Amino acid sequence: MAHPPPPLLFAIGTLIFSPGIDRLMREGRLDPLSYFQRHTRGDWGDVSDAQWQANNAALQSAERLESTYVVHRELSLCIVTEADRSATHIALASEY
Repeated sequence: MAHPPPPLLFAIGTLIFSPGIDRLMREGRLDPLSYFQRHTRGDWGDVSDAQWQANNAALQSAERLESTYVVHRELSLCIVTEADRSATHIALASEY
């Protein structure tokens, strides 16, 4: 029996894809959903310990949340949820 996914830790607001993410999705070269799910569940990816701690603190203090994920050697993406939780942006690290 499958377990339901854990709940989101915070509101995501409007989901906004950068031009580079949008292009890779349209070309079928990237599905950012798994990275987005990790972000919303508090797995901040490939960030420093300090950023990891800052994100965990931001869950309580309503500050900006920033995650980085290495997809492969030449592709990393950043996911940022605004402090007011009005929007979450997904962008290529090179666009950030």
